[in-house]
Amino acid sequence: MTEVSASNTEVHAEAPLHFAFLMVTDYTLSPFANAVSVLRIANRQSGRELYRWSIYTIDGQAVNSSCGMTLQFDGAISTATEIDTLIVCGGYKIAQQTTPEILAALRLIAKTKIPIGALCTGAFVLAKAGLLDGYRCTIHWENLSAFREQFPRLLATSNLFVIDGNRYTCAGGVSSIDLMLKLVSIRYGHQMVQEISEQLACERVRSEHDPQRAALHYLIGANQPKLVSAVTLMEANIEEPLGLDELASYGNISRRQLERLFLKYLGCSPSRYYLQLRLFRARLLLVQTNMPIIDIAVSCGFSTAPHFSKCYHDLYGKPPRDERIALQ
Repeated sequence: MTEVSASNTEVHAEAPLHFAFLMVTDYTLSPFANAVSVLRIANRQSGRELYRWSIYTIDGQAVNSSCGMTLQFDGAISTATEIDTLIVCGGYKIAQQTTPEILAALRLIAKTKIPIGALCTGAFVLAKAGLLDGYRCTIHWENLSAFREQFPRLLATSNLFVIDGNRYTCAGGVSSIDLMLKLVSIRYGHQMVQEISEQLACERVRSEHDPQRAALHYLIGANQPKLVSAVTLMEANIEEPLGLDELASYGNISRRQLERLFLKYLGCSPSRYYLQLRLFRARLLLVQTNMPIIDIAVSCGFSTAPHFSKCYHDLYGKPPRDERIALQ
């Protein structure tokens, strides 16, 4: 990147906005690093300190990221002063890391009415603390089903990021860049965002409505709309699976044509692909929630626990109960 002493973007002389990042054990490093990079480059491009940030844990003790790295922390979150925005950085096994101490600290900070946000699975922590009640939110797509099961009254979306009042959430990964760019845009305008995105080599600035996952037509080609339609129907009907004749009928093709499309582009039969989708959803619920196994089986389209257990074992090499025990 070329050195730039000051941006052509004019900014008003305001006090720096202070972001406090609260890191839970096994936090995911990349969403945090991406978020801070946006703030750092905003300062660099403007030639002055628009943003400052501090990094905290619940008790001031160092915690490792999910990749084993650790950061230099500024102390316990209770010692933080003059915070303008608090961001919770989630990570792996988030339910186990959501302690009563963290929930109490968040509820106390929420009383100050400052904006509170979350990166990746940090939304789970906010939801557990009751801080997303009445707000739209999002979370990483892999956690979305479990999140909706555990917090059915929350307005959880599959959006890339969501800004709803003074609550900010994003899917994690590079979506933290998109969230922070939007926050910068609100404060300093599009030109500043354009300069930051160019420094980060972002092809374009994504909106909150962009998908978290690559659309299937990018993977198999845009000229297979009937196959894309069939897979979309499967994903939308996990608890009560559709029959192959129904899937073919919705796509206005024959069952034989549908089977040929799946075999050619996805390497398996429609029935096999559908079963794998349901079992993948079940696995997410097993590892991310405390739902009874029979409830998971039913929610993923299996009428009996033994049938579910056999199918699960055939695909993953272990029964559902062992999968859950291994995580404890």
